[in-house]
Amino acid sequence: MATIKEVRAIAQALPEVVETPHFDSSSMRVAGKILCTFTPEGDRIVLKFTPEDQHNLVADDPGALAPVTGAWGRKGWTEARIASLDAIRLESLRRLAWATVAPKRLLKAVRSA
Repeated sequence: MATIKEVRAIAQALPEVVETPHFDSSSMRVAGKILCTFTPEGDRIVLKFTPEDQHNLVADDPGALAPVTGAWGRKGWTEARIASLDAIRLESLRRLAWATVAPKRLLKAVRSA
């Protein structure tokens, strides 16, 4: 099981990610775009995926992942229960969310490194 401290460390290790306030919680952003937010309770995160990736991820692990309700969920925003994920799986999800919103210049730099 991952902790909120590990969640933050994983996100901050990705290129150009910064933590900024988001309503009553915080968010991780790259180039001004949100890749994830934290719930105020610290037990869940909300990640941005493409709708296709979201569908596949939720189908693979419905106990840990679920689309956010409403229009945001139909756009790929996905809730993850931190207690249901180990650090390796969480890092994989974070990297995918980062790749979903990162500018092409960063994606190219990471792929060529």
